[in-house]
Amino acid sequence: MPNYPDLLTHGSSLSSFFKLESAGGITLMLAAVFAMILANSPYQNYYDLLISTPVEIRVGALHIAKPLLLWVNDGLMAIFFFLVGLELKRELIEGELADKCNIILPGIGAIGGMAVPALIYTFFNIGDTTAMKGWAIPAATDIAFALGILTLLGSRVPISIKIFLTSLAIFDDVGAILIIAIFYTDNISGIALLIVIACLPLLAIFNKQGVESKTAFILIGIIMWVAMLKSGIHATLSGVIVAMFVPMKSRPNSDYSPLKSMEHDLHFAVAFFILPIFAFANAGINFTGIGSAQVMHSVPLGIALGLFLGKQIGVFGCCWLAIKLNWTRLPKGMSWSGLYGTAVLCGVGFTMSLFIGSLAFDETVINQLFDQRIGIILGSLVSGIVGFAVLNHCLPAKKRV
Repeated sequence: MPNYPDLLTHGSSLSSFFKLESAGGITLMLAAVFAMILANSPYQNYYDLLISTPVEIRVGALHIAKPLLLWVNDGLMAIFFFLVGLELKRELIEGELADKCNIILPGIGAIGGMAVPALIYTFFNIGDTTAMKGWAIPAATDIAFALGILTLLGSRVPISIKIFLTSLAIFDDVGAILIIAIFYTDNISGIALLIVIACLPLLAIFNKQGVESKTAFILIGIIMWVAMLKSGIHATLSGVIVAMFVPMKSRPNSDYSPLKSMEHDLHFAVAFFILPIFAFANAGINFTGIGSAQVMHSVPLGIALGLFLGKQIGVFGCCWLAIKLNWTRLPKGMSWSGLYGTAVLCGVGFTMSLFIGSLAFDETVINQLFDQRIGIILGSLVSGIVGFAVLNHCLPAKKRV
């Protein structure tokens, strides 16, 4: 995810920031590779045993029992979504998204980048009720990986490309949040939903009174997370909701921002702990017995083509159309080939695609007919390689100083 806490609070350079994101992307990749190595080694049974270990919490009548995998996907990822919410609020108030001129092109690109991959997936799976649950899987972009690949090109990458990619990823995350809230919510429990609703005015009071206590927001966040878990609404959305009420400015000290402080504190934990653990728990594919029939199954095929072809067609096509219709213009320093290479790079959909895939299909049972993770990894891998090759070819050579 894009993150600017050091840039905004300490005035550090953009290059330092993007190097930090690259480190997070590399850590994420290593965790995923390690999971695949374990899943295809003699230690596979230990890996499966670890992620399926039952973990139970009981406080009186309140009882939550889930395998470790679901604690990672429902619990740790709520913290990730909290960080997403903080970043989104900051960007809307004083970041790149505060200027309407900066949001038209990435906003239009994000719409195309979500719609076309979903249509490609639907083309391959229409008529199959079970498979159609995964229509939103190729609609996501993994900004940690994408920025990590960009960083490999060093100073050759213009700032306009980085801003375009990070802004598009923010819109992409908003779309993913709406998709999860609308399409991946189970049967609603009225009592639990009332508890969620009761938390909202309390959070609003915190915001109005300028409450800066991190403990207060954490306690309300935990209550809302548990209530959402029991209500049927996906619990990770509680993180986004709580983030929207964190004050942007401190009343006693105008130079201090509670929101930026929380964002800064969470960045390292999310980039180097939460997301790598999520990747490790979800990327362990056992390739034993997997042949062309499994790879060419409509689900992984639709996901892979949706990420690789759908993303570049949707992002580049919609941006091209918007520019030709004079709705917006190509950012300064970005060429058409640079825009295309960035659009291809948007097909790296690892983290959020895996997360949506875990919601669409059973998270604890391996489907013998297909494994959606194969499509996610193939589509993301090819998009990353081709996107890097296009940008490496079209960007100007590094100047000698």
